[in-house]
Amino acid sequence: MLKSEEAFVLLDIREPWELSRASWDDARIKLAPLSQIAQHGIEALFEDSQIVVACHHGIRSAQVTRWLLSQGLADVVSLRGGIEAYALDVDLSVGRY
Repeated sequence: MLKSEEAFVLLDIREPWELSRASWDDARIKLAPLSQIAQHGIEALFEDSQIVVACHHGIRSAQVTRWLLSQGLADVVSLRGGIEAYALDVDLSVGRY
C-alpha cells in the first residue's frame, strides 16, 4: 500500500506482463500501459488530480510525464526510480524483476 495520505492518482504505465511480476495494492492506482497511453484520454480523466506516473525504473514515466505536461496538465510528476525503488525503499513485499 502506498504510504502517502495526499490526494493523487498513481498512473502505472507498465505493460500487462510487468504487472504480474510486481504490483501495488491501492485504490489510487490506474493502469494505462505505455503502448496504449494515447488511446486512454488520460488528460480528461485526471485533470483535477495530481498525477504520479510510474513504471519499472522511472525512465518511461519521465517521458510520459513530459508528454502530459506538454498536453497542458500542470500537476504531473514521475515516480523517481519506479516500482523498483518503491519495492526497495518503501514496501519490501512488492515483487522485483
